[in-house]
Amino acid sequence: MEVTAKPATAQAPKDEPKAPTSFAVELDHVVRRFGQVQALSAVCLSVRSGEFFSLLGPSGCGKSTLLRLIAGLDLPDEGTVRIDGADMRGVPAHKRPVNTVFQSYALFPHMSVFDNVVFGLRMNRIPPADLLPRARRVMDMVEIAPLAGRRPAQLSGGQKQRVALARAIINEPRVLLLDEPLGALDLQLRKQLRAALHGLQRRLGITFIYVTHDQEEALTMSDRIAVMNLGRIEQLGAPKESYERPRTRFTAQFLGACNLLEGNVQSRGESFVSVHTAVGVLKVVPPSEQQASPQRERLTLAIRPEKVVLNPADVDANCLRARVEDIVYNGAETQYILRAGSQSLRACLMNASSTQRTLRVGDEITAHLPAAGLILLED
Repeated sequence: MEVTAKPATAQAPKDEPKAPTSFAVELDHVVRRFGQVQALSAVCLSVRSGEFFSLLGPSGCGKSTLLRLIAGLDLPDEGTVRIDGADMRGVPAHKRPVNTVFQSYALFPHMSVFDNVVFGLRMNRIPPADLLPRARRVMDMVEIAPLAGRRPAQLSGGQKQRVALARAIINEPRVLLLDEPLGALDLQLRKQLRAALHGLQRRLGITFIYVTHDQEEALTMSDRIAVMNLGRIEQLGAPKESYERPRTRFTAQFLGACNLLEGNVQSRGESFVSVHTAVGVLKVVPPSEQQASPQRERLTLAIRPEKVVLNPADVDANCLRARVEDIVYNGAETQYILRAGSQSLRACLMNASSTQRTLRVGDEITAHLPAAGLILLED
């Protein structure tokens, strides 16, 4: 999370344009309560201008509540929401430089696609000479121009979502808020629209704040991800950083599949730590940016299934004997459920090689947990 302090400056003349800020949205110790339930717990967050930022987490974690506070559809009990450096306290939703796209589309059923798209411009009394070219440009951008005369009832789910997007971006908002906009669509269409959304954001340069519980959506589209849990931000970072180096059990298990192994520290070196686990002693090499391993004697290790090597050519440290308990074929990959003593492990191999040895349930194999692939968690 990034925090910036604003230096005191003299008041600028009224005709002098406001200096742009590097942050489109800032939340400073924002709290929201619903009765005895604290939906947001002193959340601090800064979203950069032009960033595709995702709020990822399970239902009830507070991500949609946070989005509503930015939109002005709800108000914080404590803390400050700023957009472009301006405090939004007292600024109603319709006067904030944001637009929201909902999962339910919220299209006017009695209006044509064209009339739905330009509704906001007409409310702002944009003259027809300016309205028409803007509408054509935006409708071409989201590929709905041929649908201009249709009503929402005549559209597919994907087409309705494109109309909702066009209606939101035609007003050229400073920030576009998207609350699980692809959640009601089938998997194939969601994948198509992910690519379209990502490309659209890059072309427009508008800040996108995207709420989702779908890990793949967040990983494939975002510049940064805030993983949320129980009303707070569990971890914030770039997709690769958050996936490869989760800091907590929750992030490790929510952001993709992960094996967890608990153990006691056996020894520590300058660049490694050895942990005695249920599968034996495992050597862990923390990344260079991680200054030191947690100074607890009881640690939790994590390793992604794709990092587990089955039947390595050269037996090395961190190898263990395991039995194949189950095999799950997923098309491009195969998942193997292994049992090593009392420890269950999951391994994942891409189905890319025709020479790859075929494993069967009941096979006894060697599994290698590379030292660099093991992660020391903070909890």
